[in-house]
Amino acid sequence: MSKKYHDLKVFLDRKVAQFNQPVFIQADPVSIPHLFHKKQDIEIAGFFAALFAWGNRTTIINKSKELMQLMDNAPYAFCLDPDFKKLLGFKHRTFNDTDILYFTEFLHFHYSRFKSLESAFTDNGQTIETMLNGFNDYFFSMEDVPQRTRKHIASPAKHSTCKRLNMFLRWMVRNDANGVDFGIWKQIKPAQLICPVDVHVARVARHFNLLTRNQIDWMAALELTEYLRTLDPEDPVKYDFALFGLGVMEKYT
Repeated sequence: MSKKYHDLKVFLDRKVAQFNQPVFIQADPVSIPHLFHKKQDIEIAGFFAALFAWGNRTTIINKSKELMQLMDNAPYAFCLDPDFKKLLGFKHRTFNDTDILYFTEFLHFHYSRFKSLESAFTDNGQTIETMLNGFNDYFFSMEDVPQRTRKHIASPAKHSTCKRLNMFLRWMVRNDANGVDFGIWKQIKPAQLICPVDVHVARVARHFNLLTRNQIDWMAALELTEYLRTLDPEDPVKYDFALFGLGVMEKYT
């Protein structure tokens, strides 16, 4: 191990410890699933909070809370017996009530048959790539899918980094004693996860030569994660805390 590599690992490990703390939950979209205790409520709240996670974080949190209130602050019970009229008029950026109605219809369909949203991913393959592609196919397998709604679920097949879905998987799968991620899904191992990549994470990753690819796409997410696995093969995506914290909170360039 070279001194430069060792020093980088020490630095990033220190940043993981700094940002992987409950004190950061309140200002992050992960605060939304933390409002709940039932597994299915956590899944649904986390799913929407992750999918809404583009743009201003305060707006993301407020809009996620607004949706939870429309669902009577009991999203699992609501999705089992939805009152679609309550959702009319909801909007977050390009996500509107047409989209929320389809999303809720899908969740109703799935939870009427399965106890957890985990199976919507794990029944589709052994790798995160096949799980995400399979989830996309499954999600849009219902009749009368609004064409506009397809843009809200990313997939590797579309060359997306799938940042928001990878973040959602991190929340559900990673399990440590720090209390940020939930670790309620057991069929996916933390070692399998792919690092969520957006412009902030990519900028920091390139600064430290963890990423060489110019495009911010699925191949970039794979490249970055492969490097992170050299730092910690069992839990590579813990470094999302470091890269995101450096990029967004510390404006590291």
